[in-house]
Amino acid sequence: MNLTAVEIKAFVPARDLDVSKAFYEALGFEVPWWSEDMAYVRHGTTSFLLQKFYVREHADNFMMHLLVENVDDWYRQVVEARVVERFGVFAETPQDRPWGLRDFPMSDPTGVLWRIGQNLPA
Repeated sequence: MNLTAVEIKAFVPARDLDVSKAFYEALGFEVPWWSEDMAYVRHGTTSFLLQKFYVREHADNFMMHLLVENVDDWYRQVVEARVVERFGVFAETPQDRPWGLRDFPMSDPTGVLWRIGQNLPA
């Protein structure tokens, strides 16, 4: 029996699929495939599905975590791409956390909360 998992993807809600696609592209993600109801979003070997679906209670409680090699570079991309101003989202500055990560929270245009972080040395 082979129960090897290959991949797992979240279906991330998008109130406006075109706006959300533009937001993720501004962060450096690629969108190699999309339809009017869904988009395949990736960065390197990580990916998720962005779906045209919005229920406020769901979106306001949806969270994603992205583990990266250099969180300060990712935050710099957020600032340089002006995503806060362009998309009306929030992003806090990176901080070292007691749980062993340096990360920052930010929202997407739908209200999904992202935590982008890197592991701190032990």
